[in-house]
Amino acid sequence: MKITNVKQHMWLFVVVGIVIGLVVAAGFNWTHETNASLADHEKTAVKEQNQIPDGNVAQQLSDVFAAVAKKVSPAVVTIFTEKDIKVQQRPYSGSPFDQFFGDDFFKRFFQSPQSQGDMKQMGLGSGVITNDNGTILTNNHVVDGADNIKVRLMDGREFEAKVKGKDPQTDLAVITIEAKNLQAIQLGNSDAARVGNWVLAIGSPLNPQLAHTVTAGIISAKGRSGVGLTHYEDYIQTDAAINPGNSGGALVNMKGKLIGINSAIATQTGGFMGIGFAIPVNLAKKIMGDIIEKGKVVRGWLGVTIQNVTPDLSKAMKLKTVKGVIVSSVQKDAPAEKAGLKEEDVILRFNGKEVHNTTELSTWISSTSPDTKVTLEVIRDGKIKSIDVKLGELNPQTQQLAQGKSTYDKIGMSVANITPDLIQKYRLPDKQKGVVITGVDPSGVAAEIGIREGDVVAKVNRKTVNSLEDFDKIMQDVKSGDSVLFYINRGENHFFVAFPIP
Repeated sequence: MKITNVKQHMWLFVVVGIVIGLVVAAGFNWTHETNASLADHEKTAVKEQNQIPDGNVAQQLSDVFAAVAKKVSPAVVTIFTEKDIKVQQRPYSGSPFDQFFGDDFFKRFFQSPQSQGDMKQMGLGSGVITNDNGTILTNNHVVDGADNIKVRLMDGREFEAKVKGKDPQTDLAVITIEAKNLQAIQLGNSDAARVGNWVLAIGSPLNPQLAHTVTAGIISAKGRSGVGLTHYEDYIQTDAAINPGNSGGALVNMKGKLIGINSAIATQTGGFMGIGFAIPVNLAKKIMGDIIEKGKVVRGWLGVTIQNVTPDLSKAMKLKTVKGVIVSSVQKDAPAEKAGLKEEDVILRFNGKEVHNTTELSTWISSTSPDTKVTLEVIRDGKIKSIDVKLGELNPQTQQLAQGKSTYDKIGMSVANITPDLIQKYRLPDKQKGVVITGVDPSGVAAEIGIREGDVVAKVNRKTVNSLEDFDKIMQDVKSGDSVLFYINRGENHFFVAFPIP
């Protein structure tokens, strides 16, 4: 009996010990799950990962993209252009000798006569229907010089288009088609757009088979100027993919409203690299309205010469900022003079908006209608002062807008006052006098006679030029058909060039 009881107690202790051990082991995670248990957990985890809860943020955003794309795409068109160009052809062109001797060989030794042939240059771009009467907004460079323009709608219909008006200064153009049942886009407010907002870009990149391609991104920056693409710049920068063919297409917000016209990309490869530029719709609305209502673009005029504030200028003028632009001269009887603006005033704000550079300010002034009263916040003698100015109307042939350079479209060049920045950029002598050529149109008269960017015009018609004001004053007396004589300084070389004004 006792032996039996002892054995029973011993078994009881063993069982209790095993149970306690299992509990302790479980607490320290010393136990191991079976293969069946692992498989069940893995299946549950995978199932949970694959299930996206209804109404989550990602799905909602995706749905918004899809809805906006569906709403806006019918208002975006594909634009086809044809341009007839003349090409020089040699009688021997295409002969077996070409591959051995080349074109230069025949030109040098045989002076072979050349004949002209016609060739059609094809172009592709995009546009946006802004009115159901057939008004389409696009880029100037899409339709500039085109002999024939055709527009294809999303539903496949095609129409011949006519140019209503163009503005190379902002790279905008208005074309029209005669069609019914058109869907126009809603115009938004680009001033209200914020950096970081989602946007969609819609257009026809690379070829017609990719028409109405939709890409998504954000607004990377606003107020981009000094990019060098056009005379007046106030670009919206975006990382929504834009490629050749997208030019003239729509940049829209998440309400499906147009906030920009896609225009250009910054690239080192020719393809998209994450930096695209769109013309703000508020600027486009002004240009389009002028073209439709007045038949021309009307721009505001301030009448000053200005330059950027550099660290050296800020230090020399004892300014507490490197922001704004400096008034270097005020034109006589200009709106600026009448309002009391003076040389050495530093313009900090235009209608409450911070001024960062000359291009930005000139763009804002140009896009403001004449007779509009604007407020300039300036620094004068160390004190901040507000000046109200009633803008005049710009006559581009005889007036300066409000910038440090003048553009002469007929000649095909831009000139500017010589500043420390330009001296460094073009490696000019420190005491160089005259005005510097800051841009040359490859197809213009200036390029044809050999004028280059960085050349300095020291004299015009034998009269000394010390400033942009001198240059403008002399050029005002020159009319179409008159000959002009420039005295050019190019490094250590000095020479005259003469040409007729077109």
